[in-house]
Amino acid sequence: MGEAHENQADVTPSGEGVVPFASPEAASGAPHVEIPVAYDAILLASFGGPEGQDDVIPFLRNVTRGRGIPDERLEEVAHHYRHFGGVSPINAQNRALKAALEDDLARRGVDLPVYWGNRNWAPYLDEAVKDAASAGDTKLIAIATSAYSSFSSCRQYREDFARVLTETGLGDTVTIDKVRQFFDHPGFVAPFEAGVREAVAGFRAGGIAPGAIRVLFSTHSVPTADAQRSGPRDVDWGEGGAYAAQHRAVAERIMTALADEDAALADVGWELVYQSRSGPASQPWLEPDINDVIEGLPDAGIQAIAIVPLGFVSDHMEVLWDLDTEAMEAAQEAGIRAVRTPTPGVDPAYVSGLIDLVLERVAGTPAAERPHETPLGPWFDVCRPGCCENVRAGFKPAAAGIAP
Repeated sequence: MGEAHENQADVTPSGEGVVPFASPEAASGAPHVEIPVAYDAILLASFGGPEGQDDVIPFLRNVTRGRGIPDERLEEVAHHYRHFGGVSPINAQNRALKAALEDDLARRGVDLPVYWGNRNWAPYLDEAVKDAASAGDTKLIAIATSAYSSFSSCRQYREDFARVLTETGLGDTVTIDKVRQFFDHPGFVAPFEAGVREAVAGFRAGGIAPGAIRVLFSTHSVPTADAQRSGPRDVDWGEGGAYAAQHRAVAERIMTALADEDAALADVGWELVYQSRSGPASQPWLEPDINDVIEGLPDAGIQAIAIVPLGFVSDHMEVLWDLDTEAMEAAQEAGIRAVRTPTPGVDPAYVSGLIDLVLERVAGTPAAERPHETPLGPWFDVCRPGCCENVRAGFKPAAAGIAP
């Protein structure tokens, strides 16, 4: 799989198709934009979250809009938020990330303002785009707070951009490009690698042999049919599509690096697991579930686990509830020591890496010179036709990609 995808420019020829709402430099549809682009500002796009008990149900209505889910069913999910006072950590995390990005830009002497908008809660994306346009910043480069390819983590943001530009009437004056998916960018990978290294070292210092340690790389489960449609459709990604392939590649890269540092760590096992399933039982989702895996580990002689939230850029509600609460309880019941390693958050390597992703587009850095930690990268600047289809709704207009 990796060998077949090492030269991504060969997957889809340059110049095919037209990219709606794109800068002139990206509009031709070339996989990588290798000419400089003079952007006016950065658009930080995120999921959003409630900031009080009264916000929880309205927020969940926004998340599930168009699906006809009654409030009593939403309340079944709401208890996760209510457990934490009705406050999702995500907005505070994005405020901190925005401030960290602005600090790094100032340190480098880069004059690019940062506008922040969410999909599901204030501040909303349409407000951010209108604020940018009012300030005369009409050529935007977007950073979405998700590193991987799937409908919800990439294409839905691109559809959000197209929807906002259409609904605000700014589609003729504002353009939105998007940085490449950064799952294997060094700035994203480094904090996870450091966390695994520290967790394993702690277990070994406590007398646990490498062979009795397991690293569980956890990410949000998605419907299997959606996963199979993630990434370009003309590549055989294997089970779970590009979404699973990207996670596996990063996990393997981290574990190989640790074993290269200390040969004994080659005995530390690892696997990719999933969490936060929310669909009906009749709908197949990516497996195995992290809690099911933990339950079976004592029979395999495992005494300690490092839980790595590989699919998350910061401590979202899914991390606090599904990992810090449920997975830790599962480990305690199994009699296994457990450590949850950090998310990137505002780690300096991560923040600097995000700025690097913007500046490679500003400079038009050739794809061959862009840093990446797996054979799957560097990922596309412009998403390919048919990438990350929503099985339920099909294709809607989307920015930063060739229309299917």
